[in-house]
Amino acid sequence: MKKIAFTLLSFLCIVALTRCNSNSTKSNSATDSTSTSTTADTSNVTADWKIGVQMWTFRVFTFAEALDKVDSAGVKYIEAFWGQPLGAGMKDSFGIRMSDASKTKLKDLLKAKGISIVAMGVIVPKTREEWKKAFDLAKEFGLSYVTAEPLKNQWDMVDSMAGAYGIKVAIHDHPKPNAYWSPDSVLAATVGHPNIGSCADLGHWARNGVNPVDALKKLAGHVFGVHLKDITKFGDTQAADTVVGKGVIDFPPIFQELKRQHFKGMFSIEHESNWYHSVPDVIETVKFYNDQVAKLK
Repeated sequence: MKKIAFTLLSFLCIVALTRCNSNSTKSNSATDSTSTSTTADTSNVTADWKIGVQMWTFRVFTFAEALDKVDSAGVKYIEAFWGQPLGAGMKDSFGIRMSDASKTKLKDLLKAKGISIVAMGVIVPKTREEWKKAFDLAKEFGLSYVTAEPLKNQWDMVDSMAGAYGIKVAIHDHPKPNAYWSPDSVLAATVGHPNIGSCADLGHWARNGVNPVDALKKLAGHVFGVHLKDITKFGDTQAADTVVGKGVIDFPPIFQELKRQHFKGMFSIEHESNWYHSVPDVIETVKFYNDQVAKLK
């Protein structure tokens, strides 16, 4: 009897051990699957990134001439700015006062070159009506976000309008004493305002003595766009621009941080130097950007 009982007990132990090992295998399998999925998601983040040009880079030229330069640099996305003369027979400047005829011709010009306007700015509308016209223009050209520096008493209104239009508002940081020079002030505007975020001007942060990586970490989840630029001296609001990658800003950790955040916006090259002959500088910046993104892990 004891022998039978012992045999039965041994059998039950073997069954229990087998089930336990089976559960352990499933658990490890599920963990591995999750790990692989997370890695795959992270590796694909940069596929959503766009490299573009802020048209202020070519501010001494007409919009049409600037488009030729953007095209020659191999770039297909732009951030427009209000006030740039359109050229090419159009008498208007880019902005809320463009005629319907100019808008139509501009759309045809963009389509012919395969270039899209992703954003516009930096704008500072003073009234609700100006904001409405800005959002109307953004919607007509299919913009993803508007780069702006809204007045503090406009935050609620701007957030509400942005939500209604489905177009984000990215707050830009100019050098001191601008109201948004610090990432803390931009972060304050995002509280309770899901449609307001940051247009991270990396060069201006560095001019203000702010480490761009630290600023990006503070604004994690709220970065809608980036102004890609480099400068010659950290902590100097008057520091000159230089070609991206040749100045004082350390870019690899910036790209790494934006990848970690699953950033999905545009890097707008804004080169405020060598105004009349900056196409080679833009091309060099595009190459630097592509090389850096390719190195991301």
